[in-house]
Amino acid sequence: MFSLLAQVARFFRSTPADSLPASHAAVLMESADSRAGLDARQAQELRIAASTWLSVVR
Repeated sequence: MFSLLAQVARFFRSTPADSLPASHAAVLMESADSRAGLDARQAQELRIAASTWLSVVR
């Protein structure tokens, strides 16, 4: 019985931030940062998409 309770407690323990999925806006901004040196226009489009996503979600 104790092992079952221990497993349940481990399951509900908080998860580290690394395992949490990134938001769509964060992924778009990271993509924009990586594209900034290669294609400034595409980087700007990705930033606009991230801003639009945040305005829709709010």
